[in-house]
Amino acid sequence: MPANEHKPHSYALDLNADLGEGGRYDESLLRLITSANVACGGHIGDEASMIKTVTLAKHYQVKIGAHPSYPDPANFGRVTIDISHDELFTSLHQQINALREICELIGVKLHHVKPHGALYNQAAQNSALGQIIIDVIKAIDPKLKLMILAGSQLVSQARAQGLAVIEEAFADRRYLSSGALAPRAQPEAVIEDSQQALQQVKKLTTGEPITSLDGQPVIINATSLCVHGDNPHALSLAKLIGQQLKVNHPAN
Repeated sequence: MPANEHKPHSYALDLNADLGEGGRYDESLLRLITSANVACGGHIGDEASMIKTVTLAKHYQVKIGAHPSYPDPANFGRVTIDISHDELFTSLHQQINALREICELIGVKLHHVKPHGALYNQAAQNSALGQIIIDVIKAIDPKLKLMILAGSQLVSQARAQGLAVIEEAFADRRYLSSGALAPRAQPEAVIEDSQQALQQVKKLTTGEPITSLDGQPVIINATSLCVHGDNPHALSLAKLIGQQLKVNHPAN
């Protein structure tokens, strides 16, 4: 690994990606993003992948977050599973704590927690699931920030209990008129066209309404923007989005 000459980017919004999931572009993405959400064993990831990703994130001065999920590698954490609240609490605690310990070993601080997949989408609107995530964060370190869907119920729920919240929007996902993400199984839920994604980014950074999948205007107020590391065009899209975020941040 070369000597660290990387300077953190200054963007209009924080730019994050989900890493440590076997993606081929992880290191290249770390040159472009400002926050990394590291898979920690629930849907994918193990000690070796966490050590590799955290080491690279430290080198590129990228903030590190835990990316826990339902403990369900078979479905990549993207479906609901039958699990008790106590079992889910224990699994999430183990996942986040495993990454936190690796961060300490490598000499960096764990910055935030972003749930993955089905857990992310459901906890955003389900107060019982949201409470489990809040309780896990408080048990590990109440200074950890929670990254969750902008404008969702969990945002106010977590803030009411003293957690700092990062409100997240998505460059490459369509929204429903409710402000929820369109389910991946729904046609056109994922934006494949880079120019369409860039148009959505522009609107997100300027406060203009985006157009939902059902044709309604939706305003999303976010402080972080996600580009998915498993998108086939992840690297080229991240470069274009980074340029767009700089355009909307003239001080850079």
